[in-house]
Amino acid sequence: MTLTPKFRAAIAGAAVALSALLAGCASEPPPPPPPPPPPPVSLAPQLIEQASAYRLYMQRASAIAPAFADGLQVQEALKTGSAYEPQQLLRGAMAYGAIAALQDQAFVAGVRSYTTDTQRRTQVAYEIMKDPTYVLSIPGANSAAGLVVTALGGEARQLYATGKAVKQAAYDVQRSAWSKADVPNRDLRLAQMKNLSITPLAGEAAETLRLQQAAVGAAPLALTAEPVSPPYTSVVVRSLAVAALAALGFGTEEYLGHANAILADPRASSCLSMSKLNLYQCLAVSKPHYEDVFCLGQHALIDTGRCLVRGASGADPVDVTTQPLKIAGQLPVPVASPPAAAATSAAP
Repeated sequence: MTLTPKFRAAIAGAAVALSALLAGCASEPPPPPPPPPPPPVSLAPQLIEQASAYRLYMQRASAIAPAFADGLQVQEALKTGSAYEPQQLLRGAMAYGAIAALQDQAFVAGVRSYTTDTQRRTQVAYEIMKDPTYVLSIPGANSAAGLVVTALGGEARQLYATGKAVKQAAYDVQRSAWSKADVPNRDLRLAQMKNLSITPLAGEAAETLRLQQAAVGAAPLALTAEPVSPPYTSVVVRSLAVAALAALGFGTEEYLGHANAILADPRASSCLSMSKLNLYQCLAVSKPHYEDVFCLGQHALIDTGRCLVRGASGADPVDVTTQPLKIAGQLPVPVASPPAAAATSAAP
């Protein structure tokens, strides 16, 4: 069969078109769509509310003035100093510590470097949930730890200093006749303090909003501190761990159970619970108003402040002696009596 020139040209044209089509099919496939953006930094509202409640207690208790004029002022101050539940106060302290850590841009950037890959982000969050000390391997942890230690330690030392001033007032007020009169309704007063110690405290709306904005970087806290090298206390480590979860996008209400598990610190909680026990036993044996002032200063304020200082730095306030805490009974003696000190068994 003889092909005409026109037919040969048609075949050649079809071959060229087919070659072009095949060449198009062999080209590089289009790029895959970009990965979804990483989730924003977020901290569950409940955690922010706990931080706000902690701040409210610390501000009110640290503002107690030692210049008591009558028994009513003493009782009102006792209510203020007793108004915390140990577990809630500790969780609130660490939640506030987490917000303080989120003020460190180097730390947040170090955590956020893991958010570009979904699998890697999830794996880092899992490691932190499993072992909070994993957070210490993240760049910026040292500088963030410095902010946590400064934020928590500074307020704890202020509370401790207020307690020292109030304790001294237990001796100073004895110059006034009212301070030597017996406290009325002592059993009711003790019951009220115990009730305040199991009643959750709610933070103020303005402070809650301020902390919420600080947690996401909208209105940073005015915190500055030098980096702190490990070892860190459990309170500091757990604060950093919750901050890291927030920066990874795992700090939301959906993962609140994991954050709350991290914020459970039995050792630090035990110290605060012992402070409460000391307070109850002190109030159970105190009679005149000046002894209630002592119970307030020593057990509601000094002991609580000491526990929180230990939680932040691992050490007692600088002016604390190495003597163990006393359980109730070491009440101030009347100024007219010769110096004496009654002591009971030491706390563990």
